[in-house]
Amino acid sequence: MSEPGTDPDLDPDPDVDPGPDLDFDDSDDIDVLVLGGAGVDTIVYVPELPLPLADSHMIRPGIQTRAGQTGDFVALGLHRLGLRTHHLDMVGADPEGELVRAFHRDQGIPLTEVHQPAGTKRAVNLVDPDGRRLSLYDATRGHDADRLPPETVKALAARSGHAHVSLTQPCAHALPLLHDAGVTLSTDLHDWDGRDDYHRPFAYEADVVFLSAAALDDPERTLRHIAEHGRASVVVATAGAAGAQLLTGAGAEPVHIPAVTPPAPVVDSNGAGDAFAAGFLYAWLSGAPVRTCALYGAVAGAYACTVPATRTDAIGRDALLAGVAGLA
Repeated sequence: MSEPGTDPDLDPDPDVDPGPDLDFDDSDDIDVLVLGGAGVDTIVYVPELPLPLADSHMIRPGIQTRAGQTGDFVALGLHRLGLRTHHLDMVGADPEGELVRAFHRDQGIPLTEVHQPAGTKRAVNLVDPDGRRLSLYDATRGHDADRLPPETVKALAARSGHAHVSLTQPCAHALPLLHDAGVTLSTDLHDWDGRDDYHRPFAYEADVVFLSAAALDDPERTLRHIAEHGRASVVVATAGAAGAQLLTGAGAEPVHIPAVTPPAPVVDSNGAGDAFAAGFLYAWLSGAPVRTCALYGAVAGAYACTVPATRTDAIGRDALLAGVAGLA
């Protein structure tokens, strides 16, 4: 891999060069190893959120179950952008596991699965007409003692230039092995409130940290806390239509990244954060300036909001480059 780009000065209004020829080092045969986050979602469209209390609701356009949780979507986003992507996670011998395996076969994304006796991760996503989402995760699909086999992690990391570590159990236990392998790390803390201890190993051990500002009282304070207590050179807090805040070190000033107008009507916010991470990493791993990386992420995230949760899709390289070029 090229040396990851960091832009400590972060000119608030740089000339944006979309870089049509982003180059990647061929010394590794996996550009990005994605750990965790494989699972199945059941999508339920509801008339509004919060859902009014009633004996029943008639649901249209229906209820659909499909493979695709955070690790699946990050892997898909990176794969569609041309990066050699490999996914590692625990998957059950159940119907949900078959959906996950079929997803990876159909998309052409290599999957190394470790048997999960408790079953494949699953969730129910309630989606309102404005595309807002409420997710209900099945907490029974895993145990505290779950581990990814160390030899498997080390063998895949040795072939990789970078690892994106999902927030799901048991990925935190793989962080020391990934550091020993010398790969750079990224993670997504999702809607961390800045206090839950479960998120801290991910927040402090990654080089690039993504999170949502949805549950943060003071996003800037949380960004600085992560930069001060961890190893991150880049911390990004996304806030949907309000854009994102970008910090490149505890002593730097946060930079606001405006939201990008989606290329079609917004139908669902599901997967927008994963798409942002994939677009950002695509540019960051090429050595692009951090501000440019954030614009790549914003374009990819905006595209994801136009894709119904019942359909699996991610922006391609040509569309991403054109979208960033249009912002210059």
